[in-house]
This record gives sequence, structure tokens and C-alpha cells, in this order.
Amino acid sequence: MIAEREFGKTKNGERVLAFTLRDGDGCATVLNLGGIVQSIVVPDRDGKPTDVVCGYSDVAGYENNGGYLGALIGRFGNRIGAGKFTLDGKEYSLYCNDRGNHLHGGLAGFDKKIWAHKIDGDELVLTLVSPDGEEGYPGTLNVEVRYSFRGGRFGIRYRAVSDRKTLCNLTNHTYFNLNGEGDGSILDNELWIDCDEITPTDSAMIPVGGFRAVKGTAFDFNVPKEIGRDIGADDPDLKNGNGYDHCHVLKNRCGDMVKYARVRSKKTGITMECYTDMPAVQLYTGNGMNVQGKTAYYNRNAAFCLETEAIPNNVNVAEYAERGSSVLEAGETYDFAAVYAFSAK
Repeated sequence: MIAEREFGKTKNGERVLAFTLRDGDGCATVLNLGGIVQSIVVPDRDGKPTDVVCGYSDVAGYENNGGYLGALIGRFGNRIGAGKFTLDGKEYSLYCNDRGNHLHGGLAGFDKKIWAHKIDGDELVLTLVSPDGEEGYPGTLNVEVRYSFRGGRFGIRYRAVSDRKTLCNLTNHTYFNLNGEGDGSILDNELWIDCDEITPTDSAMIPVGGFRAVKGTAFDFNVPKEIGRDIGADDPDLKNGNGYDHCHVLKNRCGDMVKYARVRSKKTGITMECYTDMPAVQLYTGNGMNVQGKTAYYNRNAAFCLETEAIPNNVNVAEYAERGSSVLEAGETYDFAAVYAFSAK
């Protein structure tokens, strides 16, 4: 069952709708503004409904406070160095909105759009047409994103087709706190990531080539540990990100669905197991959070993100593209998914 209601209006007077997907004792609310995951409520070990998603209570919060909380990201999730890439010998320049680089789609990415919507059985379907030349990208890109919530599994399915060769790297930027949205810190959330390598970055957080083994470093989550255990380690990559804000390269072949992460709160007993068929995930620990949220003020490390994606800047680094290229040929279907499975004990 999916319920629809008006969430509010944008500063331009556009209606923002909220769609609530119910699943037993749980529910998830998604907005047609930016495809934002506004809340996911699941029972804790005692059956208490717990919202595990940080976000805002009104449209103004999403328009004014930034941070991409809960939003769909496109055309290109994460960063492209200097906002430049080359296709078939032609160089393209994108809007640079992050220290001289292109981040999360540019000036007005998919997170800022009002998406068309329909309900297809128990799935919410959002669609968007990104015109040729938008933000500097070639080709008209038709995008469809499906949301579902069944058996404790919240799913996002991304599909896109372009009429010209272009780039596509979609993700979702939901901020989680399994202690509960207003708890204040995720540093005690216990995290496991099935990953042997990260991509080191320059000082502007651009992966410029090479892989770094995580074994013996603060980035090693192969044995579950609290997110905060090593976040203050004396490590150059951690210092560049002011905490975790790095791409973890997964072990799967691009296109193969795997369980890549598990997060658990000792306070609530809520566990989230994460699946994707994308080749990488960006772990971000809310290092820059400083906003009033739904029920609390979100300070640094109030939430974490697990952004499934192709490796950032892979359009400029051949060894990254080999793990999964973001170049989309004309007429080719981009088709990837992410699933977050919740339980408590």
C-alpha cells in the first residue's frame, strides 16, 4: 500500500508530494522533490517505531539547508575532477560546484528536480527527462527510479537511457542513524564492509588513480567495528576528508548483486544489511553536518551515508573505468539497484 499526501510547496510554488510505502510495522516516505527518502521507520528490538533516516520536516529545509539529505543524485554521483571529461575525442565541461570540481550533478542536479510519478502496484515510480546539454552533459537522458519496501527490504532500482553517448552514475544520498534520527551520533554504530581497497584522493577529494589496500588501516571494516573507533587516526586520506568520505571498491564484478555492508546499533538492536550490483560504495560520515533536522540538531557525525556507485572520476582514470565505466552508449540501458534490509534483535 502506498499513501500520497502533499508535503508542501517549493519557493516557486510547485507541489511537493510525499509517498508512504508501508511494510508491516515499517514504512518509508519518499518525496517527488529530488526522489528524496525523507524517512524510514522500522521497529527496534522492543517493537518501538524508530526513524533511522536524517532529514527535514518541510520543503524549505530541503531547499535551503543542502547536504543532499536523502536525495537522488545524477547525472553523475560523486566527483569529476575539474568538471571535465572526453568522449570520442570531444572534451566536455561541466558546472564546477565543489572546489573547482563537479559534484553530484552540478548546479541543479537531479536532487533539485520535481519528478513525475506513478504508482505501479506496491512500487513508487519516479521519472525525469534530463535534456541534452543540461549541466554540460550530452544527450537527452530518460531516467526511471523505482522504490519498494517489502519484507523489511527497502529497494531502489535505477534505469536510464540516452539518445547520445553520455555519462550516467546514479546514486542515493540517504543519511542513516540506526540509533534513531535524533540520537546525535553514529560513531557507535557498528559497521562491516566487504572491501579490500579504497581509492585515495587528492586534497580536493578527487580520486586521481591507484588503489590503496585497507588492511591495517583505519579504512579496514572487514572485521565489524564502531564507525568512530579509528575515525580520528593520523591518516592522510582521513585528513583530506575530515573523516570518512571515501570510495570503497567492492569485490563483485560490476552488475553482480552482493551483500557489501552491514550496520548495527547496539542501542536499538536495528541491523541494516546492504546489497548492490554497483562496483563501489562511498562511505560518508556526515563530517560537515551542521543543520536543524526533523527532531534534533544534526552536528558532525550525526549520520552516515553508503552511496552505491561507479568509482568517482572513472571517466578520467582508465583503471577505475575497468571496474565499471560510467560511459553510457546511445540506446544502452543503465540498470542498477540498491537494497537496504532491516531487522532487529
